[in-house]
Amino acid sequence: MAVKLLFLWLLLLLFSLSWTEEQRCLKYASSCDQCIMAGSECAWCTSPGVSIRCATTEHLQSSGCPRSQIYNPTGRVWVLKNVRRADQDARMHNTRAVFLEPQEVSVYLRPGVPELISLTISTAPGHPTPELIMDLSNAPAEVNVTLSNIVTDNPRHLQVSVEVSQCPSKSGTSNQNRKGPWSILITPRGFSEGFKLEISLMCECNCTGNCAENSPECNGHGALVNGYCECHTPYFGVSCQIKGDAVSYQDEERCRSRPNEPVCSGRGSCVEGICECNKRENPKEAYSGRYCECSNFNCPHLNNRLCGGNGRCECGRCQCESDWIGEDCSCSMQTASCLGRNQILCSGRGLCDCGKCQCDPPYSGPTCEDCPACQGFCQELAACVECRAFGTGANKDTCGSECGHLNVKMVQTKNELQGNLCKMMTFDRLCVFYFSRLPSGGEIAVSQTKEC
Repeated sequence: MAVKLLFLWLLLLLFSLSWTEEQRCLKYASSCDQCIMAGSECAWCTSPGVSIRCATTEHLQSSGCPRSQIYNPTGRVWVLKNVRRADQDARMHNTRAVFLEPQEVSVYLRPGVPELISLTISTAPGHPTPELIMDLSNAPAEVNVTLSNIVTDNPRHLQVSVEVSQCPSKSGTSNQNRKGPWSILITPRGFSEGFKLEISLMCECNCTGNCAENSPECNGHGALVNGYCECHTPYFGVSCQIKGDAVSYQDEERCRSRPNEPVCSGRGSCVEGICECNKRENPKEAYSGRYCECSNFNCPHLNNRLCGGNGRCECGRCQCESDWIGEDCSCSMQTASCLGRNQILCSGRGLCDCGKCQCDPPYSGPTCEDCPACQGFCQELAACVECRAFGTGANKDTCGSECGHLNVKMVQTKNELQGNLCKMMTFDRLCVFYFSRLPSGGEIAVSQTKEC
């Protein structure tokens, strides 16, 4: 029962909206100009032999007005200049700091109906994206232009929405000033070149005065109205040269990140100008973004793990967890694994990079404490160290005369030793003892604990 009531409520709402639109159109039935300005759904029947002249297209047709005599103009967008960055850089033999595509667009607006334009801004490496400055000084107050970011990375994709609330008043203005054209400039701060938007308004019904039905200029599929084709269904295009659904065609253009790019990046379907991204077999994987240009799975892998298992994939880039950096989040910022026994990173003999020591030669090992090339030093001092520290070894009887110059300091364990660690066998080959030269260079530290 609740579902039926909801369905009936929606039907009533749609009927109410349609009825309200019809009433607004009928209210302004005195002239074609007033009818067209009444609302975006209002159309005018050019045939004088019908009772209803201003209504929606469907209402006019049901009232007996032939489709060829229904005047219902729509806005248009023309790209006047669109030099691609690669072509421009090739001609100029350099790369511009900031480049906008397209460079010039003309838009023909019907009051109350916005038109959308895709704008791309790319910056050279090392240059931040500058702030955009919009100059509306040449346009009347009724014109509204807004910018919205679609993709904020480089290149940056924006959507330019252009709308006019109503035509400027006739009083005190010429028809030219009332209909335009007006030029609006959008430029990056600090740069002279930018994006030029030329705006013209449809403020009068041109079909009542200069209208050629089934004009050859329109391939016989529409009326030539003041130099522009008003196409008959199902034709559309500048010269009515395309047969199909014009609304779907216009919607598809809004689903492209830039001209000639695949609809919804080839990863989705365009539904009324909005991309519905394709589903993936893996429910954890998904496409996203205004044009389905992003994914949460197309990121670098490490050891068969997305972002090394240390981050998440956002729009093709790894967003690493804290303490992890790198394109694939493989570099650890933690340094505990680099600490030597002396509690100094890499024992003071290298750099800790991504949690691993990059040792200065000739040192090696996890914390740069090993030095195979330094063993000659250990062997040279082993006999004197053994007799001075333990009173044993080959020099025990001559320790005072041969090893008296050696200054020895005893520590509890080998973990307290600093500097290059020497691991030597006792003279009787029964035990192993450890010693090292202190950083000061004038004293030998010896672990009193031997391994036997």
